[in-house]
Amino acid sequence: MTPALRNLLAALAALVVLPVFMLSIGLTLTSATDVVIFAIAALALNILVGHTGLVSFGHGAFFGIGAYAAVLAQRHFFPGQMLLPMGFSILFVGVVSALLGLLILRRRGVYFSLLTLAMTAVAYTVSFRWTDLTGGENGLGGVVRPDWGFANLNNGWVFYTVVALIGFLVVLLLQRFHTSPVGTVLVSIRENEVRSRFIGYDTDRYKLIAFTLSATITGFAGVLSAFHHRFTSADPIAIQFSGELLAMVVIGGMRSFMGPALGALFFMLFREYLSLYTASWLLFFGLLFVGFIIFSPTGLVGVAGRLMAPFRKVPETDAAMAARRVEAVGPVPPAFIREGATAAGAPVLAVDDIAKSFGGIKAVRGVSFAVRDRTLHALIGPNGAGKTTAFNLLSGMFPPDRGSVRLDGREVGGLSPQAITQAGVGRSFQITNLFPGLSIEENVRLAIQARHSGRFGLWAEATALPGIKDETATLIRYLGLAGIEQAEAGSLSYGGQRLVDMALALATRPRILLLDEPLAGLAAAERKRVGDIIKTISGDIPVLLVEHDIDRVFQLADHVTVMNDGEVLVDGSVEEARSSERVQAVYLGSGAHAVAAKERASAATQDTLLSLDTVNTFYGKSHILNDVSFTVRSGEIVALLGRNGAGKSTVLKTITGIAQPASGTITLAGETLSGLAPDQAARRGIGYVPQGRGLFAGMSVKDNLMLGRLRRITGAGRHWDEDRVLDFFPRLKERWTTPADFLSGGEQQMVAVARALVGDTRVLLLDEPFEGLSPAITEELFEAFDKLRHDVSIILVDHHLDLALALSDRTVALERGSVTWAGASRELREDQDLRRKVLWL
Repeated sequence: MTPALRNLLAALAALVVLPVFMLSIGLTLTSATDVVIFAIAALALNILVGHTGLVSFGHGAFFGIGAYAAVLAQRHFFPGQMLLPMGFSILFVGVVSALLGLLILRRRGVYFSLLTLAMTAVAYTVSFRWTDLTGGENGLGGVVRPDWGFANLNNGWVFYTVVALIGFLVVLLLQRFHTSPVGTVLVSIRENEVRSRFIGYDTDRYKLIAFTLSATITGFAGVLSAFHHRFTSADPIAIQFSGELLAMVVIGGMRSFMGPALGALFFMLFREYLSLYTASWLLFFGLLFVGFIIFSPTGLVGVAGRLMAPFRKVPETDAAMAARRVEAVGPVPPAFIREGATAAGAPVLAVDDIAKSFGGIKAVRGVSFAVRDRTLHALIGPNGAGKTTAFNLLSGMFPPDRGSVRLDGREVGGLSPQAITQAGVGRSFQITNLFPGLSIEENVRLAIQARHSGRFGLWAEATALPGIKDETATLIRYLGLAGIEQAEAGSLSYGGQRLVDMALALATRPRILLLDEPLAGLAAAERKRVGDIIKTISGDIPVLLVEHDIDRVFQLADHVTVMNDGEVLVDGSVEEARSSERVQAVYLGSGAHAVAAKERASAATQDTLLSLDTVNTFYGKSHILNDVSFTVRSGEIVALLGRNGAGKSTVLKTITGIAQPASGTITLAGETLSGLAPDQAARRGIGYVPQGRGLFAGMSVKDNLMLGRLRRITGAGRHWDEDRVLDFFPRLKERWTTPADFLSGGEQQMVAVARALVGDTRVLLLDEPFEGLSPAITEELFEAFDKLRHDVSIILVDHHLDLALALSDRTVALERGSVTWAGASRELREDQDLRRKVLWL
């Protein structure tokens, strides 16, 4: 039985049983009818709250406006009628909500919520004071229910039957809507609105559809309420009723389809019974509402799921990436190749003198280059050169201050991201940008759906659109994601997320593909495989590639543009870039191999500082860490290595308390860490630098470091004040008041490490610290970490094996969440056969 059919049968059964149940517990048929009406309104509000991620504090206004419109229409235009006033009210609320939506949806997040709150306050004031029209505090009575002969609506049972049938039709309508193309896009907006735009969706248009539909159905519930009670007033427009509707949604379960209806029943029972004992029942309901938000965000549906969990057999699975079926690299499937209109010899993408400044920082200064058809064009340069900013200008993240961007001769510079994507520019992101709560299959399907003619469908199943399922399966197989289609994208390793990110870009059927560091975070074997795929793609679709793996770039690229300090340094062939002394001077530094070749003196003692003993960690049903045990000594650097999905990042998150171990113990200097919250682990001396850095955007370097300054519970660790940290990272002095998100990738990594150190840090956890950095910056960070070994112990996760092995004293290798080898890093540095055996390379 499909979930949709199960929901419909549950709704039908509930509507049949509801009046009998209400009467059996001493309530009335009137209360049963109210439950259905409130359920309709709550389901409508959930279109915004649960499915789109827009929290409205003002939906009671539409409930009241719908009621007033129907009553006034019956009084003045359609006396004695019910259907015509209903139709008039639906049309009126639809027009009003669409106009209000155009205004309110111009703001996002909390500003949207505040505007809905202000709308409700204004509507209530008008309805309460405009007594000639609304009756003021007395309201409007005398509403007439017609007698249709075959059904006298003045009979309570007949009217309940009509309302129940309408309620069932609303459930059917919303069930189809949520599985329609528009409904699935709303979920993508909730998960990641920015990415939704960059795969081609005009998110403002979709949100307006959701807002209008939600408000109109809520207004229709108000119409039913007016005919039910034969009366309406300003009370439903009051802020209180909007809060009650929102509470019904949250208490029932906003991420489930039928949860809000369950919340409406709970609200009615709570109100009817508790009001018998106290006039302050709403106070207790509010406290209960807060309790659900804190202790059960998934509502009553989530509570029921947890109670039933012991009786359900849940299969245990390994880490997702281990289950993939990888196929040989082949040509790009024809469905993802877009034919262009480029004249012979003309470039597909022509960039002419683009520039962009952020305040006083000139990120891009007059950059020009051209990408020709069926070529792989590399855009390289040191950190802070302006490469990612150039990508953002080409793809619509920011409009250029000046200059031209032409795709197949058409100007696209300054257009919105969705317009540029629809024109034929597909891009991936430096920091993976997915729909984390959706499966891999849903991620890819949404990107393919964005270019389908039926993407604005409101009724047909999204998965039933012609060609969607086949194209989704084809692309998943092509990029080596087959076998893990149902895994949540957010649960994948970083390398796995990069593959999905590239799949989303390719799914848009681009005329040109922009890939921002697609190889970062991938193990060596996977880097070669993905590099081969990118080269193959460039034979059909031109690729503009930003990548710091210079050896790989020089192997793959047909043309190279080198940037430095926002300008083009070299634009020519691979050999011209490779042999340019200017490129070597500003970019290459002494190189990773030269850095790794230097002998490093160990500072490790014999005292054990950190210990993991048979640690097991789960993500939901996935068993990620399996009896992991190892130790870290004082002054020791331990490299934690393994393929993507092996569980390396999970080990670090388990130590910090972000992921709680299901069993096993973690101790720091004899004190138990396992079971502690992340803040408590940090206060005991654990400093964590996550992959992706996790800086506070918009805040200066100084402010980021101030937030990292913890008063540690123990003073055993080395005290790190700002002056001492800046001795290790002197270039941060020059950026002290600069917003962290304006810095280059290398400088951001320095800020992240400095923030983790500030305080009495004893163990420093580094997750991919060299990822996406130029060789010069890599060398600078490497030397800083080498000096740090005399003050802190370090656990290092990084896919740059030469660097990790050169820096570390000891290596712990993981495979599928288990420790498969532990020993001196020197052994792996000097014995290539052992390295291949241990690390599967």
